[in-house]
Amino acid sequence: MDLRPVRGGFTRPFGCGWFILHYLLGHGPEGSPIIDPQIGACQEDIFYHYKKALHKAYCDDAIAWENEERIRKGKPIYNEQEYAERLEYLMSRIPYKLVKCRYHSFQRYFHWLKQLGWVEFTGKEEPSSMQDYYADAPPRKYYRLTQKGINAPDYEWSNPQLTLYPQRPLEYFREKRRQHKYSRRVRTLSRKRRPLSPQ
Repeated sequence: MDLRPVRGGFTRPFGCGWFILHYLLGHGPEGSPIIDPQIGACQEDIFYHYKKALHKAYCDDAIAWENEERIRKGKPIYNEQEYAERLEYLMSRIPYKLVKCRYHSFQRYFHWLKQLGWVEFTGKEEPSSMQDYYADAPPRKYYRLTQKGINAPDYEWSNPQLTLYPQRPLEYFREKRRQHKYSRRVRTLSRKRRPLSPQ
């Protein structure tokens, strides 16, 4: 069986839509906090816990790889305490922005969910930290799932943009990428071979 990834590489451990759905259902996916589905949660909190869950998944994969190396060398695998210490160590060293999901992309994704009617504003708001020094900044708004969102199938949650705009299938975006002209990176001399500038 061919396990090589298609163009674009391997997918993430879990999708953004799957995480939002289960987080707002109150399931606490991937060790995230369990919330009340009726109260909902803020976009900022969902994004933060999504990123932390992705980090934990990457660290789990790294520890699994280390265990495989230990087995190959004839060493015992990490016990429960060593595993927890290793996980804590890796989590402390992984950069927050290592995972490519950015807050702006998450906002766009969440906006599609609002357009589809899968999430709704609960009416609850709370002041944001930005309002401490800029009163006109938007407050933190709480969102919860609608029945329409709960009933939506997984394949629609995995790509809400395609669900919202069915006239633009994946081939449309592939063609757009083909038409894009990328500039070539200009080759430069290495520092060792560059002539010294006059003082």
